[in-house]
Amino acid sequence: MTDLYRLAWPVLRRIPPERAADLALWALSRKLVPLPPTRTHSSLRTKVWDLDFPNPLGLAAGCDKDARAVEGFFSMGFGFVEVGTVTPKPQAGNPKPRLFRLEPDGALINRLGFNSIGADVVEERLRRPRAGILGVNLGPNRGSADAVGEIRALARRFRPNADYLVINLSSPNTPGLRDMQAPARLAPLIDSVRGDSQGDRTPIVIKISPDLSPDSRESIAEFAIAKEIDGLIIANTTTKRTALRSRKANETGGLSGRPLFESSTALLGEMYRRTNGRVTLIGVGGVSDGVDAYTKVRAGASLVQLYTGLVYRGPAIVSQILQELENCLAKDGFARIDEAVGADHS
Repeated sequence: MTDLYRLAWPVLRRIPPERAADLALWALSRKLVPLPPTRTHSSLRTKVWDLDFPNPLGLAAGCDKDARAVEGFFSMGFGFVEVGTVTPKPQAGNPKPRLFRLEPDGALINRLGFNSIGADVVEERLRRPRAGILGVNLGPNRGSADAVGEIRALARRFRPNADYLVINLSSPNTPGLRDMQAPARLAPLIDSVRGDSQGDRTPIVIKISPDLSPDSRESIAEFAIAKEIDGLIIANTTTKRTALRSRKANETGGLSGRPLFESSTALLGEMYRRTNGRVTLIGVGGVSDGVDAYTKVRAGASLVQLYTGLVYRGPAIVSQILQELENCLAKDGFARIDEAVGADHS
């Protein structure tokens, strides 16, 4: 499988990135993508939010925005899949081109702008039976006059078909969105979403930016504890550019992939310390192998997500990361993955 993807890469890289992504989702949804065999990794099983995850490696939001190929991603071996960001009404997003490969840096830049087929279609697709744990990432429409009301309505719609819900206020590609990460604006949103739950306790997770100031990080950590937030995803894409080699490095948008690994992992560890390990953390940003995933776990992540690495290494990356992660646990004498969570802070 690794060799097959490597052979196909010279062709794939000549296709514009967004077109290539659409083709991959189309093929995966029709079971036209040859997938490596998957196996059970008993040491990687973990329980988070009373949900039994077969392993802690998930597909990050942004890859399958419209829930087109959920079962295909589960077939790759992911322990969970997160779709979205889903908006209430369909919207086209920003003008194309808006997705760029930075191949020398192992990175992507996107300024997609919450392009979404809309909640009606995604909700219908998610009514189908599925093979694993599903998260739905929610966001308001561009220019919304009532972002709180829109997210509240989305949460109500998707609770029956989601194992957890993510409020995405950290994309850099929607004007004004990141301002909603301030606790003063987060509080009424969380209260509104929870107040509409009618007793349902579907976990509510907040995805935060890697570009937060130290004061904002402290405020969000305090808020997460005080409001008993179920989880934080750390972190979304960054607008910062540091030592990139690609000629497309100056494109506007959010940067993901290898350049984000160190900063996102440092933020992950910081938020673990600030919350005293009392809030479930999901680590995402720059994961390309099992050692990266293990580093996130030791920094405080109960779960880890992948996206850009999948673009560059193909479907086989999932089984490779799981095997390498299992090897890392054994090397350090951990019998189960949850024993390693936050180990760097003990």
